Amino acid sequence: MHTLSYYSGRIQSLLLVIGLVVAANCLAQESPVTPVADPEALVIVNKADRIRFPEGGFQVDVVINTTTTDKSIDSRKYRVLSKGNENSVVMVTEPATDRGQVILMKGRDLWVFMPDVSQPIRLSLAQRLTGQVANGDLARANFAGDYIPSIVGSETIGSEQYHVLDLKAVDRGVTYQRVKYWVNKKNGWPLKAEFFSLSNRLLKRCSYESFKEMAGNVRPTRLVMEDALKAGEQSVLEYQGMKLRDLPDKIFTKDYLKKLD
Repeated sequence: MHTLSYYSGRIQSLLLVIGLVVAANCLAQESPVTPVADPEALVIVNKADRIRFPEGGFQVDVVINTTTTDKSIDSRKYRVLSKGNENSVVMVTEPATDRGQVILMKGRDLWVFMPDVSQPIRLSLAQRLTGQVANGDLARANFAGDYIPSIVGSETIGSEQYHVLDLKAVDRGVTYQRVKYWVNKKNGWPLKAEFFSLSNRLLKRCSYESFKEMAGNVRPTRLVMEDALKAGEQSVLEYQGMKLRDLPDKIFTKDYLKKLD
């Protein structure tokens, strides 16, 4: 009897240990460790963000021309008001049939106001705005805040040296789940980017071109976004008339959308 009791106790102890190990493994799978940004990579991405757009309040007009595989061209114009990395308003100015539509971004939350709809409609950053351009491409260009960057190499293109960075999304609410990003080592100018889906499929490519003086810095004034899945489909974004503005916080509220023109 004593021998049976002894082995029974050992078996129960062993089962308890096995149970604890299984539970620990399950917990580890459900709570993955969040990767930490490489400090040097974060500095590089921050600098490139500030080159693309001012850190404070500004206004810019954007013309987007989209070419499809049948060579037809769709042209749209927007006015963007932005303050910091978390607040943007995107207003459609052309075509006239869409004038009055306004997108509001607060953090990573987006709403669109339609003139014939009483309440703003919730959107996602990843939803298509027009052509190859997602809502987040125009309303939110905060790579440093939306991604965890790391330096994965360097590359010589022409006569210039570039950092090659891998940007992983901080969560599923951002525009893309992964970005491969080339930034000039000498001046911090962004050169190009590749955007990937959650399944790591290449969705589109972007090149930053035509650097000119705008709003106190030399910035890319032309972005070319190409569909990686459909050859010949691309959207070209032209930035014009950028100027610094002291924008009050009340502009970036849903109640204020109806007052914008």
